[in-house]
This record gives sequence, C-alpha cells and structure tokens, in this order.
Amino acid sequence: MIAPQPEAVLSGIPLLTAPLAEEALVRRQTLPLKPTPVTLTGDLVVLTPLDLDQDAATLHAISNGDPVQFPDRDIAAYDADTLIWRFLFAGPFADVGAMRDYLQTQVDAPDGLPFCVRERATNRPIGVANFMSNVPAHLRIELGSIWYSPIAQRTGANTDATFLMLEHAFALGYRRVEWKCNALNARSRRAAERMGFTFEGVQEAHMIVKDRPRDTAWYRILDHEWPAMKRHLRLRLGPNTDDPIPKD
Repeated sequence: MIAPQPEAVLSGIPLLTAPLAEEALVRRQTLPLKPTPVTLTGDLVVLTPLDLDQDAATLHAISNGDPVQFPDRDIAAYDADTLIWRFLFAGPFADVGAMRDYLQTQVDAPDGLPFCVRERATNRPIGVANFMSNVPAHLRIELGSIWYSPIAQRTGANTDATFLMLEHAFALGYRRVEWKCNALNARSRRAAERMGFTFEGVQEAHMIVKDRPRDTAWYRILDHEWPAMKRHLRLRLGPNTDDPIPKD
C-alpha cells in the first residue's frame, strides 16, 4: 500500500525550509536599525565613527583633486571625478561645506553608520566607508558609499577596512552582507570579486544617479561563507597591493 503523501508534495508545491534557530530570531528583534557606533582597528587602518567637526575638512582636502602629501609618499594633482566620485551619489565638491552637507546625510541616515577610515601608521584620514541599508528584521546589511583618496592606493587599506566591517557584521549575527555598485563601475566589481564576494546579477534600471540611469551589480557574502572568505582576506593582507575603488 502506498503511503499518503503530504498535500504540498502532491500539488507540486515545495515544503518550506525549517525555521531559523531561536538565537537568530532573537537577533532580528534586538539588533538596532541604526548600527551602534564602534571603532574597528585593523593591521593597516582604523575605522572611527565619522565626526564632521573633526574630519570634514581633511576628507575634502584629500579628495578634491589637489596634491596630497603624507610623510612617506605624495601624489600630484589628479582628476577627482575620474578617480573618486564618478560613480558615487554626489561629488566632487567645490568646498568643504558642500562635502559636509553630503556627509551629514550619511551621519543622519536612520539605517546607516559612516566611518572615517584612517591610516593606522599616521592616523590620517584616507576615506569613508558606511554600513548602510540595514535591515535587522532580515539580518542583512550593506557595505556602501565607500571611497578613498588616491593617496591610499596600493596600501591594503580597502581590503583591511572591508575585512574589519565584515568581521564586525558577522560577529553581530548578520546572515548576509551586501556590496552593490554601478554595473559600469568595473574597478569596484573587480574589487568585490577579488575579495571573495559572490556576484548575483545586475538589476536593470535600479536607480537614477546624478540624473543618469543606473543598472546595479549585486554582490554578497553569507554567514556560512565567511570563514573561508576570512582566510582569503587574511592572505590578501600579506602583500598590500589592493587598489581602493570608490563604490556606492
């Protein structure tokens, strides 16, 4: 005699997956919508919550196209739009006030936390990175609105900062961390793939940025993938050859 089959199987409708563990369900209720400010310290960089009174002027100076000089290196004048701002939501900025207004929207975001990325050896700001689009109810968060001054190129800063943010997010209990960028931003896409994010596809006509239509490339890392990616990033932090690429 053939045993009766569940109605869902007979109808061709798949059964639902098992519920998440109780501890994960609790985190959905306890993680705040606005991420809690924290300082993250790595081998090469230190991420501190963005303080506009302290950081805005310096961040503008290293991202407006003017020459930049650090104790151990310097860069000549450069095209700020090409090297930093082209694929971001705003910029370049003519003055500190305009940049401060832009950064203030990130400070005020109800679901985000901006960091000033500092070079650990000199304590000088070199860029900005954000936790954003935070959705605790689904245990997912995004790394975005990331940019670095060209003075940070090939220092390992981007890899170290990404490592710190991923490590912190998964330690808090997130199941998914996203990385999204303009589909035309080839350098950002290479950076995501080089660091180990998984490409999920392109969402067409996703946004309008600077009055232009934008298709968005989606990347992600899941919690069960993090241990292998963590080892991969640790190996990459040996030879510091990454190229910090702006991404939105």
